[in-house]
Amino acid sequence: MQVISGKVEKAKKVVLYGPEGIGKSSLAAQFPLPVFIDTEGSTTELEVDRLPKPTSWTILKQQVEWVKQQAGRYRTLIIDTIDWAEMLCNENVCAVHQKNGIEDFGYGKGYVYSEEEFGRFLNLLSDVIESGINVVLNAHATIVKFEQPDEMGAYDRYQLKLGKKTGSRTAALVKEWADMVLFINYKTFSVATDKEGKKNKGQGGTRTVYATHHPAWDAKNRHGLPDEFPLDYSYIAHIFNGSSKAPPAPATPAAPPRAVDPPPQPAQQAWGQMTGGEQLAQEQQPSAEDALKPHIPDGIPPSLRDLMVQHQVSENEIQIVVSKRGYYPMDTPIANYDADFVAGVLVGAWQQVFEMVQATRNDMPFN
Repeated sequence: MQVISGKVEKAKKVVLYGPEGIGKSSLAAQFPLPVFIDTEGSTTELEVDRLPKPTSWTILKQQVEWVKQQAGRYRTLIIDTIDWAEMLCNENVCAVHQKNGIEDFGYGKGYVYSEEEFGRFLNLLSDVIESGINVVLNAHATIVKFEQPDEMGAYDRYQLKLGKKTGSRTAALVKEWADMVLFINYKTFSVATDKEGKKNKGQGGTRTVYATHHPAWDAKNRHGLPDEFPLDYSYIAHIFNGSSKAPPAPATPAAPPRAVDPPPQPAQQAWGQMTGGEQLAQEQQPSAEDALKPHIPDGIPPSLRDLMVQHQVSENEIQIVVSKRGYYPMDTPIANYDADFVAGVLVGAWQQVFEMVQATRNDMPFN
């Protein structure tokens, strides 16, 4: 058996969470060569590279797969935010099982399905880590009432805004998966307003990062970070540049590092080329190929339309597959399909649908 001694250098799994607007995205943008998957559309004011907002769980997983292949171009994948990604996961689970909501399964089964699917997604992110790309999950914070089993009474504490119901374990999965969970919040100072010191008011509001567990919040790290430090990337930069210890605290806040222009993208990359701050554009194709691209009419749900555009599948090809399966007559426009059918069958099982389209193209027997 091979024994591996000492530290093993590898990409990092990071969770940043806190109240909305605290600066999670701005901090994540300073990680090495970042690319965002913006699930909620909140990075439009940042000069960063980003993929289009995913319209389905399937698209989100395909975007992660694409980033996994970009180890020479990007060094950090940021999902902003993971709680919005969880909503796509739950929508997909409900669509596949033809349910209106995650609680329609009964007896907590919906949360079991969601946990299993979300666990597979974290495994996919671990594959990104193995390719040498850091993964940062941004999340919102929520305040919950917490009761310790060995103490009397209860108190409020911050935690990840994942799995709002007690039957869900996605928050626990994310915390277990991460190497580092950093809680970001405003540090308010209490100042006495009377001579006796009986009346106080909050003053200040310094943005602070908390790196260790506290009764009032979840946090952890494996890099010897201080319990708390200012919201400044320089305090954690040594973790990602290979240094063994943190640099001394700067006298003045360090300016964000300038973005490094990524190397040119190979022609075969499927998601197109991004340049600083611009939306991802589709690759330029020769005009002859443009003429062969299928026309996709308006009115098709975005989650299905994005998949059709990506795989160059026409409305007619979808209609052929659907009619052969007996779901709708051949001449029924996709815009007239039931929304649950589109989400649960066409989007939820897109890989099988696309295989049927390819079989039809090749005049193979329909399965």
